[in-house]
Amino acid sequence: MEKNICIVGILVDERAHRAPEVQQVLTRHGSRILSRSGIPDPGRRRGIITLTMEADESERRTLERDLQQIEGVVVKSVALGPALM
Repeated sequence: MEKNICIVGILVDERAHRAPEVQQVLTRHGSRILSRSGIPDPGRRRGIITLTMEADESERRTLERDLQQIEGVVVKSVALGPALM
């Protein structure tokens, strides 16, 4: 399958409580993650993580599905185009 550059946005409600589960999923998919940034504000109950990935459609959907199985997590992604190899 063709690999694409993808942007994945993750909104985590009750961030402090759900962070360990989210981190486990991201670690499992870590080989496809090129960059990660987040808004670490301990005073807020929600957190935002953005990922840049190089993944085929199946890999991206698997990551989304794994994250969406965590209560309070919303995931949206977009594939930008073929990765240059």
